[in-house]
This record gives sequence, structure tokens and C-alpha cells, in this order.
Amino acid sequence: MEEPEMQLKGKKVTDKFTESVYVLANEPSVALYRLQEHVRRSLPELAQHKADMQRWEEQSQGAIYTVEYACSAVKNLVDSSVYFRSVEGLLKQAISIRDHMNATAQGHRQLPLFISRWLVTSSRPFASVTEEFSHSAPRVLSSTVCLALGWVRGMQQ
Repeated sequence: MEEPEMQLKGKKVTDKFTESVYVLANEPSVALYRLQEHVRRSLPELAQHKADMQRWEEQSQGAIYTVEYACSAVKNLVDSSVYFRSVEGLLKQAISIRDHMNATAQGHRQLPLFISRWLVTSSRPFASVTEEFSHSAPRVLSSTVCLALGWVRGMQQ
């Protein structure tokens, strides 16, 4: 009879010992130790990720500033197109006056200034200019324009 009794006592002792080991293994200080070990292992990697994210944020902010500055520059260029058109008109007018003065200095028959200005500002070929005047103006004006166009062609060649 002693054997089953001994087995029962042995089982009780092992159960109590297992319970004690289980309690010790799950004690709060052991849990904190495990947490500390986890943080110690993962903290350097997390710190590296944080540094990478900060560097990427700085690069992104720089790129955003560059894009905003470029957009502002393009907008300013678009706004200044009025001034470019004005300068272009003034240049065409100056070329017309120069040509008129050169023709006067060389002693050629002068082309009326309004016609030479119109020719400089017009981007159409001479043939279309002649056709337009011959259809829309009286014959006298048409022949005068044809003479003037012939004179201008001679000056350009």
C-alpha cells in the first residue's frame, strides 16, 4: 500500500513544484525582464527607421519648396508675356523706322511710313498682301501698294 500512497504524494509534490515554477516564470519582474530584452533588441532598428524617416521628410520638404518656386517662376513668366509682346511691337516699329530712314538716306523713293509699318507688323507673305489690297482697295491704291511691295522686295534682296 505504500506504493500508491507514495505515488500520490510524489504526484502532489511534482504538481506543487510545477505550479511554483510556473508562478516564478510568470512573475511580473520576469515579464519586465523579457520586455526589457525585447526593447534592447528592437530599439536600434527603430531608431534607424526614425532617422531614415526624418531624412526623407527633409528631402521631401526641399523638393516641395523647389516645385513651389518653379511654379511661381512659371506663373511670373506667363504674367510677363504682356511686356514681351510690347517689346516685340516696339522692336518691329524700330525696324520699320530704321528701314524707312535707310531708304531716305539712300535717296530712293520713300515708301509711306504707314505701309512700311504695316508690312513689318504683318507676318503674311507678300503675295497675300498684294491679293488682299487688290481685292479690297480701289485700283489706284492697289497699284501704289504693288509698287511699294516691289520696292520692299528690292530692298530685301
